[in-house]
Amino acid sequence: MAHIKEKDIEEAIQNATFKSGFAQSVSSDFDRISCINKKELFKFLESTQSELLDEFKKSRPTNWQEKLIDLIDNKIKNRGLIEVLRDGVEDYTLTSNLRLVYFKPNNNKNQETVKLYNSNIFSLTRQLYFEDGAKTSIDLVVFLNGFPIVVIELKNKYTGQSIENGKEQFKLDRSYRSKLSEFNTRTLIYFAVDNDEVSMTTELKGKDTFFLPFNKGFENGSGNPTVDGKLKTHYLWEEILSQDSLLDIFRNFYFIQVDEKDPKKKIAIFPRYHQLDVVKKVEQKVKEEKQGHKYLIQHSAGSGKTNSISWLAHRLSKLHDENENPIFDSVIVITDRKVLDKQLQDAIYQLDKTKGIVVKIDKNKNSNDLAQALQKKAKIIITTIQKFAYAYKKIDAIDKHNYAIIIDEAHSSTSGENINYLKLTLSGKSLDEAKEFDSKFESDSEDDVNKMLEAITDTKHLSFFAFTATPKDKTMQIFGRVEDDGLAHEFHLYSMRQAIEEGFILDPLKNYMISDTYFKIGKKIKDNPIFEKRGANKAIGSFINLHEHNINQKVETIVEDFMTNRVFWLANKAKAMIVTSSRLHALKYKLALDGYLATHYPSIKSLIAFSGELEIDEVKYTEESLNAIKESELPDVFDSVDSIKFLIVADKYQTGFDQPKLCVMYVDKMLDGVTAVQTLSRLNRVARGKDNTFVLDFVNEQETILKSFSRYYTCSNIEKMTDPNIVFEFYHKIDEFHICYEEEVKEYCKLYLKENRNSNDIANMDNLVNVAIERFNKIKDNAKEDEFKTYVIKFFRAYNFLIQIYPIKKTSLYEMYIYLGGLIKKFPKDKISKVELNNLLSLDFYKLKRMNGDEINGEDLSLSSTVAQPLQGYSEGSSRTKDKEEVDLNSLIQRINDLFGLDLSDEDRLAFFDQPLEAHKKNEDLKDIAIVNSYDEFEEQFKKGYFLKMIVDKRSTNEEMFNKIITDNSLKSYLLENMSRELYRYFNV
Repeated sequence: MAHIKEKDIEEAIQNATFKSGFAQSVSSDFDRISCINKKELFKFLESTQSELLDEFKKSRPTNWQEKLIDLIDNKIKNRGLIEVLRDGVEDYTLTSNLRLVYFKPNNNKNQETVKLYNSNIFSLTRQLYFEDGAKTSIDLVVFLNGFPIVVIELKNKYTGQSIENGKEQFKLDRSYRSKLSEFNTRTLIYFAVDNDEVSMTTELKGKDTFFLPFNKGFENGSGNPTVDGKLKTHYLWEEILSQDSLLDIFRNFYFIQVDEKDPKKKIAIFPRYHQLDVVKKVEQKVKEEKQGHKYLIQHSAGSGKTNSISWLAHRLSKLHDENENPIFDSVIVITDRKVLDKQLQDAIYQLDKTKGIVVKIDKNKNSNDLAQALQKKAKIIITTIQKFAYAYKKIDAIDKHNYAIIIDEAHSSTSGENINYLKLTLSGKSLDEAKEFDSKFESDSEDDVNKMLEAITDTKHLSFFAFTATPKDKTMQIFGRVEDDGLAHEFHLYSMRQAIEEGFILDPLKNYMISDTYFKIGKKIKDNPIFEKRGANKAIGSFINLHEHNINQKVETIVEDFMTNRVFWLANKAKAMIVTSSRLHALKYKLALDGYLATHYPSIKSLIAFSGELEIDEVKYTEESLNAIKESELPDVFDSVDSIKFLIVADKYQTGFDQPKLCVMYVDKMLDGVTAVQTLSRLNRVARGKDNTFVLDFVNEQETILKSFSRYYTCSNIEKMTDPNIVFEFYHKIDEFHICYEEEVKEYCKLYLKENRNSNDIANMDNLVNVAIERFNKIKDNAKEDEFKTYVIKFFRAYNFLIQIYPIKKTSLYEMYIYLGGLIKKFPKDKISKVELNNLLSLDFYKLKRMNGDEINGEDLSLSSTVAQPLQGYSEGSSRTKDKEEVDLNSLIQRINDLFGLDLSDEDRLAFFDQPLEAHKKNEDLKDIAIVNSYDEFEEQFKKGYFLKMIVDKRSTNEEMFNKIITDNSLKSYLLENMSRELYRYFNV
């Protein structure tokens, strides 16, 4: 292979394009002033629109060609090439627009439009000399009717050059100020290509030119697969550069994205390979299968999901079968994201100028608007899943249309009851049925419930396209496709690994540091009271988690780490998120953080995000009162105000929050599974100059975090499919308790399904549940109570899940499911006895210690070496009794100290901490050192002159403790730090 030359690759591309109908063009035919191959342009116009040309010639009898070129150039300058290609050129002398290209017609019924499409002139020029007097040339240029729309720089690894050299050539040797390289006026896409990889850009900006990979991916990572007898990059010229493909992309994918904040900023969007691939593969499969199927699309963060959904929605809305009938009457996009609303509408308007093609049912519209859009068969409807519960009742009559349902981020809200209402709304009902809706539930016949079941389980007219980066086991089973191994899999994959390797997202585990907490708890009382164990465990955890010293120490660690090591990242625009375990935890962090910042870094500010209202010491706090801004303004303020560096969150902004300036995360909350992935992935957004992230984790284990990410790093797999018959097992277990009576279940279900329930109906439903609760309360056996509740919840969840996959037709199961939904809400709460320990406990010792990596960057948690972990499936195990164990305070403290402490007895504390501390407080020399020095200098002098001497002096008193301190660096550091801090604080009060 060493003899392969660059021109050999050029010839391979030339031969492939010639086979697909391209003509050969030469550099001499290229007009360097207009940057157009005029010969091809006028040949195309004469063969397709000679009459319009004649009209133009009559009004400009002299130099009409140059005047037409000037007219075209003017239109392009004002509107951009892509729009002019789609809409044509207007002129007062012309009866219709002059077309510069003919796109493929939707069908072949009109042979004239097919002929015009085939009249487009595609040509390939090798070694195009594009500037007067310049000796440099471009390797390959694809012309469309004379316009140089595609430019390619080839590099050959066998001669020592790669794709990176091609990128550099575009950046440094191709003047982006030349007419050929002006944004959206001549060239629409630039490719850098070598033997193995392809990169692309839509705009040359000198050294600031930004290239994106355009590779197929290999083994769930970056790059391209090996294909016998071909270069790895053969797909570019064999697939992408064909006439049908290019015109499809420029007609149905390519669009100009305008910055909302600065309309002058525009970006041309050309689809990445996986985006093009998923849309075309879905289209092909839908044409084969028609309606009634599911497509799980697992695309990582950084995949450009918003654009993929936009293109797919547009594509599906225009899709026709072999008889030229539309396959879908409407495309429904289910999303909660405002950004998708606007981007989808803007993109589709450029692709299809038809007014009203997209109907948005946002917060300003209600279920009536959704019902109306469905009845009018709007082509694309954007809404939330919750609106279907109300839209169903607002529809008097609707035909059973065919729907494509695109779900943006498939998760729990798109399963169960919410998705059932969607199915009911789209199931179709005649006007007669609607009028009879209330009365039909007055009978005792199973036919009524059967009609509801039929509406939920008959989805032959519905196709689901579910997008997610982190599918759960249930998501895989509901929307995945069962393959030969008997398990559900995704239809299309763009993995986290590929997104990281291609540079579309950063690896949030690149610099990950664990900070272990050591502490010792003491008692403030002599008594040894007994508590309910679960309540005591919860209380002691809360005592430690919310303890003022704990939070103050962590706040100091966080602020000093950020201000010393991170604040300069991203040209001083780096920001940090502090993840807390509760609203109260977040609030205490906010108060401590602001207090520390005010003293040490008064110019730095923070924001907090939590729901509702909290009260501490008779002071009420809300997110808005603490931030002094509206809740809706928080994302923009956090982004735009440089002095705001910290965002403290409690179950907000941990999913769906795209903030590229977020570089650092401090975690004080237990994370696992998909929650760990979604939370830590807030760091992975890329930005210019952002090449680093950092996580300092106070509570989690590395193994837990790695295991969580390993489920989503490449592809996601499930352990097994859930047996639908499991619902019968749970049903019979519930029946054995003789608490849920069949006639009461049926009556409850009948009332529940009534269209317009009145107050009597609601009271009767409540009574039907209450009599069952009374029977439950007579069990008087904790184990039996827990067992019954467990089987009720297992049945409810299993049925809710499995009805989305299997056509479970048994009416008694559906009735029980409806009934148990009410029963569960009325169950006596499993209360954990509240235990107050704040006045009983003391925090005697406390130490934060970073456990891995260096003191700045932590270490890389290598995902590439992990074994993919299967997603955990539905639990089918039996119930587990929650015994109400008791524990005395002494045992509880001992157990906690054994786990987290330094094994110090009260005598040890007295001998090695309390007594020496009191003695040192009387030392005037130490006082002088503390007053005139910084803490670090004081600690260093205290360590050398006083602390070590104290340890040696105590050797004769306690040889065992002396040896322990000398050999245990953690204990020695702990004693030194706490003693020196306490002394420094004491002397400087």
